[in-house]
This record gives sequence, C-alpha cells and structure tokens, in this order.
Amino acid sequence: MPTPVSALIHAATLVTAGLYLLLRSSPLLEYSSTTLLIITLTGATTAFFAATCGLVQNDLKRIIAFSTISQLGYMVMAIGLSQYNVALMHVINHAFFKALLFLGAGAVIHSFSDQQDIRRLGGLIRFLPFTYTTMLVGSLSLLATPWLTGFYSKDLIIELAYGQYSFSGTYAYILGSITAGLTAFYSFRLISLVFLTVPNGPKQAYLNTHETNNKVIIPLFLLALFSIFFGFIFSDLFVGMASDFFSNAMFIKPNNISLIEAEFSLPLIIKLLPALLSLFGASLAIFLYHKSPTFIIDLTNNLIGQKFYTFFNGKYLFDIIYNNYIINKGLELGYIISKVLDRGIIEMVGPNGLSQTLTNTGKNISKLDTGVITTYSIYITLSLLSLIFLIFAPILIDTSLLNEIRLFIIYIAALIIVLSPSNS
Repeated sequence: MPTPVSALIHAATLVTAGLYLLLRSSPLLEYSSTTLLIITLTGATTAFFAATCGLVQNDLKRIIAFSTISQLGYMVMAIGLSQYNVALMHVINHAFFKALLFLGAGAVIHSFSDQQDIRRLGGLIRFLPFTYTTMLVGSLSLLATPWLTGFYSKDLIIELAYGQYSFSGTYAYILGSITAGLTAFYSFRLISLVFLTVPNGPKQAYLNTHETNNKVIIPLFLLALFSIFFGFIFSDLFVGMASDFFSNAMFIKPNNISLIEAEFSLPLIIKLLPALLSLFGASLAIFLYHKSPTFIIDLTNNLIGQKFYTFFNGKYLFDIIYNNYIINKGLELGYIISKVLDRGIIEMVGPNGLSQTLTNTGKNISKLDTGVITTYSIYITLSLLSLIFLIFAPILIDTSLLNEIRLFIIYIAALIIVLSPSNS
C-alpha cells in the first residue's frame, strides 16, 4: 500500500468512521450502563493487545499500524467512560501525529531502496536529519509527552478512567498505563533501530539515501507543528471545564461526568504514573538497543522466549484461529453446499429435474401416436368409459368433493367434443 494511502486510512478514515458512529450514538449509549461497561473493557483490552503485538514487529509501517490500533483502543475506552469530547479530541490529535509518522516512514522507505524491515536499517540520522526530527516529534506526541498534542487527550483519558472509581475504570486505568509504557518502548525501539544504531543495510542503499522532496517536506513540517501545538491551543475548547463547544452534538448524563474528579481529586502519583511509565519504556528501549543489545537476543535464545515471541509476533495467533477454524470451515461448508445443495438437490428438483421430466413426459405422450386405427379406438373407448364413470360417480361413490370435479371434467369434455375437428 502506498504510504500516503496508509497515512490517510490509519490517521483519518479507518479511525474516524467507527468512532464517529459511537460518538453520535451517545444518547443511546448513555442509557445502557452494560454497553458502556463492555465498550470500556473492549477498548482497554484492545489498546493493550495491540501494544504487546507492536513490541516484536519488524516491519516499519506495521509497527505504526499497531500503534493505530492501540490508540483506537484508547478512543473506544474514552467512549465507554462517557467522555465523548475527550475521545473526539484524541481522534483529531491522533490524526496529526499518526499521519506524521506514516509519512515519515514513507520518506525513510522510499529513500532507502524501499526497505521496510527495521533490522536492515540503522544509522539514518546522518542521512535523514529532517525526517528523523519529524518522526521523533510524532513519537513523542504519541507517547503523550507533557505539553505536546497527544498529552492533552491520551493522558486525560487515563486519568478519567481512574476518576470513575469503579472496577471498569480501574481496569482501564491499569491497562492504559501499562500500554503507555509499552507504546513508549516500541516507539523508541523504532527510532533506535531506524535512525540511531549502527548501519545494517547495504552500502549502495546508504549512498543513494537523501532527504525527500519539498512535496513531502512541507506536509511533514506542518504535521509536526500541529503535533506540537494543536493540543495546547485547542484543549480548553474541546475538553475544558464547562466548554459548550459541542453543544447538543454529544450527550453525557450528569451522573457520568467525571472530569472534575479527574482534574482535582486524583493523587499526584496517579496522574504521573502514565508519564513515568512512558519515560521508563523509552529509556529502557534506548538502553537495550544501544548499551545492551545482546540482552534482547538472549531473551529469544530459549524455548519460552521463542514461544512468547511467536505468540506476540503472530498477533496472539488470531490469524491461525481464523484460518483453521473459521475460514477453512467456511470454505468446506461452501463446497458441500455447492456440490450437494446447489448442483445437487436444487438442480435435480429445479431446472434439470423439471426439464428432464417434461422432456420424458413429452416423449412418452408422443409414443401414444402409433398411426394404428385400432389403438385410437381403444383410446376412445377408454376415454368414454372414464367419462361415464365420472358422470355416474355420485351414484357409485357418495361424496360431495367429486361433484365439483365431475362437473369440471364434464365441461372440459364437452368443450373438447365441441371443438374437435370431426364436428367442424
């Protein structure tokens, strides 16, 4: 897929479509606490699931794509917490830094002989300093670094989760905080392996590497500005206290408003924990991939490490479950239906069976036309006897149903006799 298309789909269309539907459905969702609970748990679990999968991906764009799924989990989590305005702000904030990351990744890929495997990159900070700067800005905004755009929505979502003072809120807060640390780890893993570590690609690719043209540099620069300043400027408009910017567009029941608790009643450590975990995750990634790279290698040198790596790299083996138990079974069922039902029962009873029956009936009737006068006299005699029997049937069999049949057949027989050529 072309990188601009990835940026458009992941940053705008893919994320916005489902979230916008949920946002506009807020009057329905607010009156179903069970639905909100399910949405909260689903969003928090999705964010954690995608973050763990992103830890071990090696495709440059796939890491950013899993980051999109993780942020989508945050947005859904915010909707489950009844914070629709915060969810919408995170959609908008996410569009800026995710488009920035995808376009930056595209600039790296196209400048480095279309190489997407981060294990075959490295040391590009000297060749692509501007692209490195913009991707670093996008990553820091994704991490919810204080006072960058992502901080004003992502960090607030996590605080609002704890501010619910409920099981689902605590669950969302814990998973959201852990996900923040994991996000920081795989984001700086990407930065380290692509830009900071020793060169791992072919020499010719480095000789041909250069900054992209102005058609890409200008959007990168603008998106970087938005990723830095948009949240600071517009946060009060979207999620500020008593802001009526959205008016009646979104409905929140008064009992579900927890912004005041999130802002003023949470302990300081609760507010700082996501940021501290993000700082720890980023620092750990830089340390492991620069100071102690053998530690990562040693983790997968044993059977347990390889199993965990396969499990996370294979997206919790969901694809295998889909292929073996859903897609294959569906194909087998479709094959059986095609062979037994479509091309079997339906065709034999329907088109083939009907045409074959009519053809055989016509052939059998045509055999009655023998050209022998004695045969025709037998037909006439049998017909006459049948007609007489039907006429006198009420005398022989006392039943009312045969009366109507008898009259109908008499009329048909009389019509045939009148219209027969012998009487013309």
